[in-house]
Amino acid sequence: MIVDNGTGPARPVRYGWGPSGQWLAARGRWEELLKRFRLARALGDALAGPLGHLVAYGAPAALAARLFAPDGGPGAAATAGDHDAGPLWEVLATRHPWPVLAALPLPPAIRHLAAHTRALLGEETGATYRLRPWEDCGWERDTRVREYLPGGGARRALHLAPPTREGLGVLELPSPGARLTGLPATVLLAGLSGWTTAVCVRGRATDAAAQLAAGPDVTGGQLPFAALYPALVHLASARPDLGAAQGRLAVRELLTAMSGPGAAGVDALVARLHCLAWTEPGDDLRHLHLALEDPATGLAWALSGTTPDPA
Repeated sequence: MIVDNGTGPARPVRYGWGPSGQWLAARGRWEELLKRFRLARALGDALAGPLGHLVAYGAPAALAARLFAPDGGPGAAATAGDHDAGPLWEVLATRHPWPVLAALPLPPAIRHLAAHTRALLGEETGATYRLRPWEDCGWERDTRVREYLPGGGARRALHLAPPTREGLGVLELPSPGARLTGLPATVLLAGLSGWTTAVCVRGRATDAAAQLAAGPDVTGGQLPFAALYPALVHLASARPDLGAAQGRLAVRELLTAMSGPGAAGVDALVARLHCLAWTEPGDDLRHLHLALEDPATGLAWALSGTTPDPA
């Protein structure tokens, strides 16, 4: 399912300069748009985001890259946090293939995120960014990153956990036991979003789910981690100042905390995880209910939440 994230078209500038940003973009007056962005950015004006979106989306790659260049003066350069419907670096990264982006004089942090973005979109950007098989198989490439619109705004796929109600049955959960507190992985899991709750227990996935499920009998079932991975990435990048690449990095950090450092450790963890997901009667447009059990450590985590506000 594709949902609009609620961000409307880019708005005109308010400095009395005449033509709107969209009027200038339609006529290819990118240098003027860049100057307006830099002034708005330096003044802390909220219109910097919409202006930057127009430049990042439509300008030639070399000029769009200047959004992040320091030559505009103090406070005029965009950072990884500048956004409108989504981060300006992600808008740029969706508009050009990796060979073009790799040749631009982008700051290292922006280049790093752009490479992750192009990898999510199925492009080869080097061994550092290559998707693991379990990252690649659970979702379509055109649903991984926001679809940005030329005049502002974006559309985004809605990834849920469980992703579908098909194949689910009555899931009998035990009585909730004691929770473990203070583990780094639990802190990272809780930090993926402001609308979900995370817990850790010593036990099985059902023991973790029992901590957060609405009742002892809910509808659920076992799923491979690859089926839940898209929902975690999108959960961690739902805010408009975050991109899918940052969601991917946040989930990688979480899995590393669960397994230990190194890609081999993460791959081994993913292979042995016992995962389940469930649904609840009060679920709204966005909901996510899942549990992850690591039989090697005897620990299990659950993450649950629902909100009527679309991402």
